[in-house]
Amino acid sequence: MPQPLRFSRTNGPVDDAIDRLIDLVGPVHHPDLVREMILAALKAGQETSDRGDLRLMNISLKEMRFTSKVFGPYRGVRKVTVFGSARTRPQEPIYAMAREFGRALARAGYMVITGGGPGIMQAAHEGAGPEMSFGVNIRLPFEQRPNPVIEKTPRLITYHYFFNRKVAFLKEAHAVALFPGGFGTLDEAMETLTLVQTGKQPPIPLVLIDEPGGTYWDRWIRFFERELLGDGYISPSDLLLFQRAGSVEDALGIIQRFYRRYHSLRYVNGRLVLRLTEPLPAGAVERLTREFAEILTPGGTITPSGALPQEADEPEIHHLPRLVVDFVKRDFGLLRKMIDRINGF
Repeated sequence: MPQPLRFSRTNGPVDDAIDRLIDLVGPVHHPDLVREMILAALKAGQETSDRGDLRLMNISLKEMRFTSKVFGPYRGVRKVTVFGSARTRPQEPIYAMAREFGRALARAGYMVITGGGPGIMQAAHEGAGPEMSFGVNIRLPFEQRPNPVIEKTPRLITYHYFFNRKVAFLKEAHAVALFPGGFGTLDEAMETLTLVQTGKQPPIPLVLIDEPGGTYWDRWIRFFERELLGDGYISPSDLLLFQRAGSVEDALGIIQRFYRRYHSLRYVNGRLVLRLTEPLPAGAVERLTREFAEILTPGGTITPSGALPQEADEPEIHHLPRLVVDFVKRDFGLLRKMIDRINGF
């Protein structure tokens, strides 16, 4: 009979052996979490004899470990994930627009993340340059070969599983820009919208970019308004989660305005903590409380604050002013609107 394993420290000699293993290879960051990962692997080995299941877990963990290693040195740099068709040709106007967008992002200090393939992805990398680019590629039987800009750099990751790749696209992104594309582009658009709408992804700029006079995203938005909103499948505030841009300047402006005063957010004991780059002017908190009362808990408040004790693990932003918000954790479109309002004071 296999020994029953638990994540609590009730495994006797197994816990001791894991502790010795961690000490042997140390130093190990956050050994409590590493211990649980080791236990999860052992429990999986006990619970399933299906090699395919274990292989999926194994590859997933190894891919996510490598993702963290590659992105880790750049955690302090803002990044923009760019999606779009791999089939867009260099002579097309939208290709030149994507290249210029990559160049504008790099000039503004943003690094560019794309799928690492041809088309819009290569155009964005050409504009940003290899030193300001990441490629999160996927093994496919067609289309998705690394483009020459990113191919020889240490910031190229090739994934076996789409779901790991999607995590990298959004976990590391401070904004998402979508150019016209096929199933993959629309899949990423809907994935991002779903995660932001449900609060699984913090609010970020989601920018739909088309060439001047282009109709790709306009028709997509009309479908949303007519079919989804018209039939009550989404709320009016869900349409605030994305913005349409018809030029590189507009797209970059949307991203930069989002971070004009807003920095980031975190939940502490169930309360939303908005970190700002500068304090709000006098009277602004009272106005926010009135304007956004519907997304506050009954009797809830918005309170200016410094860093909370629970945020001590982020010393690099300890100095930033905060707003502690009794947020109801629904209607993230209105939360996005409140962030825009904060940036507009």
